[in-house]
Amino acid sequence: MHSFKIGVIVDSFKLGLRRGLQAAKEVGAEGVQFYANSKEIKPELLDAAARRELKAYTADLGLEISAVCGDIGHFMNAGRNPDHIRRSKLIVDLAVDLETNVVTTHIGSVPKDKSNPLYAVLQDACRQLGSYASEKNVMFAIETGPETAVVLREFLDSLGVGGIGVNLDPANLVMVTQDDPVAAVKTLAPYIVHTHAKDGRNLKVCDPAKVYAAFSDGNYPDLEKALGGAPFKELPLGEGDVQWKPYLNALTAVGYKGYLTIEREEGEDRYGDIAAGVKFLESQIK
Repeated sequence: MHSFKIGVIVDSFKLGLRRGLQAAKEVGAEGVQFYANSKEIKPELLDAAARRELKAYTADLGLEISAVCGDIGHFMNAGRNPDHIRRSKLIVDLAVDLETNVVTTHIGSVPKDKSNPLYAVLQDACRQLGSYASEKNVMFAIETGPETAVVLREFLDSLGVGGIGVNLDPANLVMVTQDDPVAAVKTLAPYIVHTHAKDGRNLKVCDPAKVYAAFSDGNYPDLEKALGGAPFKELPLGEGDVQWKPYLNALTAVGYKGYLTIEREEGEDRYGDIAAGVKFLESQIK
């Protein structure tokens, strides 16, 4: 098995930027990912000097920036897309200044039916983003979860541009689409440029498109109410249904050598869960 680098999404600690970076170092991470649409980090807030300072502060802690997260909402609204694309390009520029070459994001739910008008809307947005990212030597990485790996692969193949990759999150596949992460690695192999290390369990069948639309629009509590409870549960690493050994072996088999970046979205003890997650991944890799 490849000796993967282990990263942490700084925002998962919920400690603020500087303390979150220190926490990442304390728990033994080698790299970090930032949300680039937060109160402390967004292109509009950071001038050239602030970007240099953030990069230097991170490097002084011995941490590498594995990626930035560019989630600003889905790209399924043709009228709203020009502004989303403009802002996403600014996040690509931020990634360049921070010396990382991956921007991860959710684009929305790719329809299975290619004749659905939303398919062309997503294609247009991703072609623009991919072309811009490619010019900057950056990969715009679509996160797995809102559709099956097979549907996403067909969509990626249809784009015909560089600069578009995949941020593979195995828990999203398990929790929402009930897709097999091991099979997803094989399906998406040519496009995988970053991964999230997250775990969880599906609790009831749900419509992935409705789930991610609810998250994007801030209506997830209403969706839970309509379903009569949460459709899935995110859990600490090793406590969910992701089969880690087969999954990591699959990543090794396809030649992936990037980061396993821990994301923790729930829980009362984020620091403790992430610290335990680093040790769990280390044990699985060994």
